[in-house]
Amino acid sequence: MFDQPDLTHWHRDVPSLGASVVTLGAFDGVHSGHQALINGAVKSARALGLPSVVCTFDPPPKVFFGRAAQLCPLSVKLARISALGPDHVVVLSFDEALRGLSPEAFMARLTRLQPQEIRVGGDFRFGAKQAGDVSLLARRFNVHVQSPVRCAEGEVISSTRICGLLEQGLTAAAATLLRPGFSPETPA
Repeated sequence: MFDQPDLTHWHRDVPSLGASVVTLGAFDGVHSGHQALINGAVKSARALGLPSVVCTFDPPPKVFFGRAAQLCPLSVKLARISALGPDHVVVLSFDEALRGLSPEAFMARLTRLQPQEIRVGGDFRFGAKQAGDVSLLARRFNVHVQSPVRCAEGEVISSTRICGLLEQGLTAAAATLLRPGFSPETPA
């Protein structure tokens, strides 16, 4: 899964980089909202002449805690992220050790990337007991919050919403919230 023939560099821990533009998230399903966030980071990084970094988790935290089913396996998620053109993808194992990190320890780990900008969704939480939020992150880093992406009906696109549609058997409706050509069953 980390040997895909493309230009993206894969990491299982946060590498040390000179400077970068980073986006953080679970990115389960890599739906339209995630794509907007990742595309924004890639575009900003290119404008600044810096590498773009997508930092994600395996499994997604909601899956780890049993609050949701996983929308796609890691290999599919990585293929979808890679198709968006980031320079680096960091996959952090969401386990008891990561779960127990304080927000400060998590942010200290991020400093290895020397982020000039961090892009997240407004509901991004991190650290033990989800104690860290966007405002805490913004005290230490230059943070850009992505506006929610909405579907044609005006509803916010989210992994939770997609899972709900799939639970109701509405596969076609769920697929419309993903990138054209992506569906819950197809990798890319």
